[in-house]
Amino acid sequence: MVKTLPNILSVLRIVLAPIFLVMYLQPEIVWRSLSIAVFATAAVTDFFDGYIARTYHAESSSGIFLDPLADKLLTISGFICLPFLSPNIFGWLPVGLIIFRDIGTTILRLWADYNNRKMKTRYSAKVKTMIQMVFLYIVLLMGVFAMSDIRFGAICHQALQSPVMTWLLWAVTLLTIYTGIEYIVVNRFFFGNNSAWTHSKGS
Repeated sequence: MVKTLPNILSVLRIVLAPIFLVMYLQPEIVWRSLSIAVFATAAVTDFFDGYIARTYHAESSSGIFLDPLADKLLTISGFICLPFLSPNIFGWLPVGLIIFRDIGTTILRLWADYNNRKMKTRYSAKVKTMIQMVFLYIVLLMGVFAMSDIRFGAICHQALQSPVMTWLLWAVTLLTIYTGIEYIVVNRFFFGNNSAWTHSKGS
């Protein structure tokens, strides 16, 4: 059971991602509030599936694929919500670039798995995911408070209209693009002769 638990948690995160997206985009504050709990639950499973896999040596080829896929689906769902909070502050261009990068790397990994190969990764990719998660959780939570009548809600509403948020989004976007370029460079053998393939742990 322990051996399969990391994969179960990754699958759970994949299921929770679209549920969160649908709930957050509802106009009622109660649904948006509940969606934050769903997002937080999904984010926590990311920690535990990695911890269990490392502690109990439960890593598997399917888990190596499912874990980053689940992360990407969750973060993509979160970024899709941002323009609906404030389209002038959270533009579709940076959001689209992030989504394009994540879908692109996922397609490369699918292609690699189809050829029974594993692509290399760098620690910067995990740092990128952590920064994305923290950024999304803070902004999405502010989006919930902005719908309330409390004083802090007004502060959050003003903050979500600040150009600083645009700069932060672009900072996250540039980091995401950088890790995507690094991913391609590190795995440049993928685009060359198949004999140059090397077996390595992907992420």
